[in-house]
Amino acid sequence: MDDVERVAARRARLALSFGLAVVAALGAALCFAQSVRERDAQLQAVRKEIKALESRVASQTSQRDESARALRAAELDAAGEARKLADLRGRLAAQQAERRALGERTTRATRRLAGERAMLASQVRTSYMNGQAELFKLVLSQESPASLGRMLVYFDYFNRARSARIGAVSAEVAELSDLGSRLDRATSELASLEAAESSQVASLEHARDERRAVVAKLDAGIADSNEKINKARADEKRLSDLVAELTQLMAGFPLDGGQPFGGLKGKLAWPVAGRLAGEYGQPREGGTVRWTGVLIEASQGTPVRAIYRGRVAFADWLPGLGLLLVLDHGDGYMSLYGHNQSLLKEAGDWVSPGETIAQVGDTGGQPRPGLYFEIRAKGEPVNPHDWIKKPVGR
Repeated sequence: MDDVERVAARRARLALSFGLAVVAALGAALCFAQSVRERDAQLQAVRKEIKALESRVASQTSQRDESARALRAAELDAAGEARKLADLRGRLAAQQAERRALGERTTRATRRLAGERAMLASQVRTSYMNGQAELFKLVLSQESPASLGRMLVYFDYFNRARSARIGAVSAEVAELSDLGSRLDRATSELASLEAAESSQVASLEHARDERRAVVAKLDAGIADSNEKINKARADEKRLSDLVAELTQLMAGFPLDGGQPFGGLKGKLAWPVAGRLAGEYGQPREGGTVRWTGVLIEASQGTPVRAIYRGRVAFADWLPGLGLLLVLDHGDGYMSLYGHNQSLLKEAGDWVSPGETIAQVGDTGGQPRPGLYFEIRAKGEPVNPHDWIKKPVGR
């Protein structure tokens, strides 16, 4: 084989390799696009199924108990106002941070401008002391040609430095003007947000007053301990039925990736810190109904954090637990968060460990703010203390 044939063969091999690489890249891109479409389709399917379940639960609540329907409406209104306020305060905090950053940049720019002006003033003074016609003086002087050449070079450097200083001062003046305009806009936006916050707080308090009136009416209707026990039993059954339906539903949408939840016993953190007001396994209302989770008292609005990665399987109101969020962790494991003031995630959303998913509240007729927390395996409640690495409140 001569040199021409060898070159042609090498080029053919390179072309074949390049073609195969292109085909492989296109195949990978198509597979990735298909995977993304499948995940999106699955997410939509999950949300559709969960929304149907939430609608069914809400309808059943309305049909069974008029007072529960009234409480649900009042607490959902208050929750909506609380979430709006939380979003508004988040924007307010971001605007305050931007304003501080602009203020710091303005201060630095002002200092740089002062320094540039000082340097320029020094150069102008030097130029003035040397006279108004430095270049002509150098040319007409009796210096040797070599010395004159060096002086002309120095003079050129000096003028360039002066021009650079003038340009730097001009740039600093322009930046300072722009920063001033942006700072004024940020200040105006901040004032608008603060006014909106005050209005939103008033709306939230009004919604809470309506809720308090409904709760007081409900409390007056439950006269003795037997009624409280019966209500607790009914609430427990509703929750068990809901978890059973969710377990069956979410089994069709398995989670992928991450360490299996079953291997995390004793390694998780509490969703909120506070005082333990209701203990797993203890009797409720002095009767045969027992706590299937724990009640942790905490301040209103305290962030509630996910104990582990999962998908929101339920985010709605349920009698006895108020605003309830259920996370599916896969393999039949779920964590439940009740009595929230507002829910910050929706059905189908993915959450990470430690991510804020809700705010502590007193919905569901709870007398004091607190979080009701459960862990369930295959629909059955398990002792949360076995899964958490530290005592509650620490």
